[in-house]
Amino acid sequence: AHLRERLGLDRPVWQQFLDYVGGLLQGDFGTSYMYRRPVGDMIAERVWPTVLLVGTATVLAVLLGLWLGVRAAWRRGGTFDRTQTGVALALWSMPQFWLGLLLLIATQGVFPSRGMTSVDPPDGFAAQALDVAWHLTLPCLPLLLVIYAQYMLVMRSSLLEEMGADYLRTARAKGLRDDLVRRRHAVPNALLPTMTLIFLQFGMVVSGTVTVEAVFSWPGLGLLTYESLRGPDLPVLQGVFVILAGSVIVMNLLADLLYRVVDPRVRAS
Repeated sequence: AHLRERLGLDRPVWQQFLDYVGGLLQGDFGTSYMYRRPVGDMIAERVWPTVLLVGTATVLAVLLGLWLGVRAAWRRGGTFDRTQTGVALALWSMPQFWLGLLLLIATQGVFPSRGMTSVDPPDGFAAQALDVAWHLTLPCLPLLLVIYAQYMLVMRSSLLEEMGADYLRTARAKGLRDDLVRRRHAVPNALLPTMTLIFLQFGMVVSGTVTVEAVFSWPGLGLLTYESLRGPDLPVLQGVFVILAGSVIVMNLLADLLYRVVDPRVRAS
């Protein structure tokens, strides 16, 4: 009874909710049940490893997925298109943690399998950066392989819809090379549906990938969420969910604003 009173759990639910929202407005996420530490400090410590891991995987996946999607769609029905589409469909259907476990077994002893740095990290900024990059390789691979497949398939589908448009036939009739027609006309219009997926994925960066970080013991928000679920440590879970929701809302807002810059039809409407 004393513990419930100290944590405020003996109050009505509506009052607990108002108290929590009032604390959020002041930057107070509450106190962890398990670690007896401010939740905001714990999230601040874990957010940058997650941004490094999932952000790196997302950027590489965007570049690889868009490039492969454009090539596959422009050569529709060819060997490259059929091969890349089949590989992307297979990777997209794989759970990230399962793929991570397979990579962990296949590369045993080649890459570090736990943590973000070595037990005895080297001296110097460059050496430490290389050490982090070496530890980053294995956790990044399952995220990259699964995420790139989404971008590749969406970009391929979007570009196929644009390839029969009248403005492309007009561009070819004016004598433009096929490469210019693709790069200047088809790809910019096909990017619009993909842009929503890209910004939504960037919004999910902050939340991390719980299963992958748990498999590789990567000290990010995903591992923090996994540890809190085992508690359960409700204040930490609430804090992580608030950060996730906020990041998704911000990224969707940026996507809507960028639409006006990329697509003149949105500005005209």
